[in-house]
Amino acid sequence: MKVSDYVLERLRDWEVEYVFAYPGDGINGLLAAWGRAEDRPRFVQARHEEMAAFEAVGYAKFSGRTGVCAATSGPGAIHLLNGLYDAKLDHVPVVAIVGQTDRSAMGGSYQQEVDLAALYKDVASEFCEVVTVPAQLPNVLDRAMRTAATRRTVTAVIIPADVQELDYEPPAHAFKQVPSSLGTPRYTPVPAEEDLERAAEVLNAGERVAMLIGQGARSARAEVERAAELLGAGVAKALLGKDALPDTLPYVTGSIGLLGTRPSYEMMRDCDTLLVVGSSFPYTQFLPGFDQARAVQIDVDPFMVGLRYPFEVNLVGDAGETLRRLLPLLEPKKDGTWRKTIEDNTARWWEVMERRAEVSADPVNPEHVVHALDALLPENAIIAADSGSAANWYARHLRMRGAMRGSLSGTLATMGPGVPYVIGAKFAHPDRPGIAIVGDGAMQMNGLAELITAAKYHREWSDPRLVVAVLNNQDLNQVTWEMRAMQGSPQFEPSQGLPDVPYADIAQLLGLHGVRVERPEHVETAWRQALAADRPFVIDFRTDPAVPPIPPHADWDQIKAAASSVLKGDSDRKSVVRQGLKAKIQEFLPGGRS
Repeated sequence: MKVSDYVLERLRDWEVEYVFAYPGDGINGLLAAWGRAEDRPRFVQARHEEMAAFEAVGYAKFSGRTGVCAATSGPGAIHLLNGLYDAKLDHVPVVAIVGQTDRSAMGGSYQQEVDLAALYKDVASEFCEVVTVPAQLPNVLDRAMRTAATRRTVTAVIIPADVQELDYEPPAHAFKQVPSSLGTPRYTPVPAEEDLERAAEVLNAGERVAMLIGQGARSARAEVERAAELLGAGVAKALLGKDALPDTLPYVTGSIGLLGTRPSYEMMRDCDTLLVVGSSFPYTQFLPGFDQARAVQIDVDPFMVGLRYPFEVNLVGDAGETLRRLLPLLEPKKDGTWRKTIEDNTARWWEVMERRAEVSADPVNPEHVVHALDALLPENAIIAADSGSAANWYARHLRMRGAMRGSLSGTLATMGPGVPYVIGAKFAHPDRPGIAIVGDGAMQMNGLAELITAAKYHREWSDPRLVVAVLNNQDLNQVTWEMRAMQGSPQFEPSQGLPDVPYADIAQLLGLHGVRVERPEHVETAWRQALAADRPFVIDFRTDPAVPPIPPHADWDQIKAAASSVLKGDSDRKSVVRQGLKAKIQEFLPGGRS
């Protein structure tokens, strides 16, 4: 058995099913071993190493297991980095197995020689090791897998090409030899009893309690619901926790932050007590004023507590188990006025969203595109949104319910993971429909090539539905609007304009299905067609770039500044801009008057 054979055997022992990868001579030994192992674990070929990393992230996010990716030395290893940083910043377990030039060539400025230990020092800061002799295995692989899973982070194993070809020798029962064992221990950290009592005192004293939950609360849905009932609280969600609690609950105010909802913003503005569960939401300006609210935080990671707000009590522990111990200490709120206000504001918000989706645009309102999907979503759908204005509409118009799952690049906010996320999700759950909502910039950057990956593998999925919705406005729209709102600048066409690409036609050339939609009355029909298809389906929605993704905290001055910059830059679009602003203005009018 060679080292490369042993690496794959050990991955099988860890029950790794898929390795998302791209080949190269730096991992030729591993590729040969894959042939000898009859492709176990399965080698999933992406079009680019960055996409392989994104697919590993998507697989990990939607399966709860550790994602594994692999790449060759030099450029392959470099290409992995963006996807690996996405995993690190969103606390997703991913292991990267990377080739390196032969040991005899190291330090010789050899072809594709890069100092990978230095390159990966930050992204795999918890564990990154170069294998130089066979006896380092299995310890290195085991620690990489165990560390990634328990610390929810990225680890890396770098294996020089010549080491891959050596005969495997296990560590001996000898001095300076390190044995190892399989498995990740299961444990549930909980806070001290006195800390729970202090937290209960803070929460019981509050009259207007707001809750903010993130992805760390996903496994504590029942406990979060019970806490919200006892505290008479509304619940806002960080975007990574969008699927942690159903949006059909009347007190769930939806997303928070730049892409959030107005009721979430108003709840944080007016509360006197804050409970944060499983979130490290970074934008403190959307939390209560620092002298406004008493606050409690629950997080499983002691490194992440106390970061975003002057919390009075920090509880380090598993969200579900911590809440189960906290709930008996909470006193039910008697006055329901605060909760009623939150529910009324939330109900009105969804009415505003419906009206905004109905505003006419040229040719199609992107809010209408995503709002129309909401009612059609299968109860077990897996949804990924790309970065950009597409994330705005995902955050505001889609209501999570049932077993739905959704995610995006929350912290890195990188462009391009939408399509590979869903491909990774389809390997995790081949029996569930996947939907990617992406802008045309992200589609041109990454999505088009990964349609080839979808075309290659979709026949293996028991449910072949993978829908890619492209919001084609020929504009890098989020940055365009940020320039207008923050700099008061009109669109800078050389940087922002995009070519119009026939996305649906390309899908058809690849043997997939696709359709272009240029009229609002065809939007729902296209969604229904795609969700009933027998293979991946691309919908090219020709959307209006003048619909403003203005954040919920925007005031009149910011709205006027954005409008002024658009009108100065493109006078023939005044009527369209006026329509878009009309939708935003409705949020400020009592009773929903238009």
